Amino acid sequence: MMGLCDKLSHCKLALAFAVLMDLLGGSALLVGVFAPLEIQGQDYGDLLVYTGALFVLSSMAGWVLWYSGNIEGLTSKKELGHISSAVDRIARTLSRKIRSYRSHR
Repeated sequence: MMGLCDKLSHCKLALAFAVLMDLLGGSALLVGVFAPLEIQGQDYGDLLVYTGALFVLSSMAGWVLWYSGNIEGLTSKKELGHISSAVDRIARTLSRKIRSYRSHR
């Protein structure tokens, strides 16, 4: 069981939010569709369907946050052992020239 939790180590709160919203939204949708909910002549099935849809849509934010939080960082070219590219050298040289120009003013 702990091996499963290790894979979910990042953003547990976002995962819990997404799962909770999916469960609430799914159950509200199912109750709204299949249960006859009339109270004093008013039908509340549509309300539950719309509310369930909103819960399921809000769970998408939790899933996006959880997935984004579990993406491992990209390694830089220096970590991979590559020599810096010509664009990096040009940008560094230009940045130094701008700094030295501003400091001489």
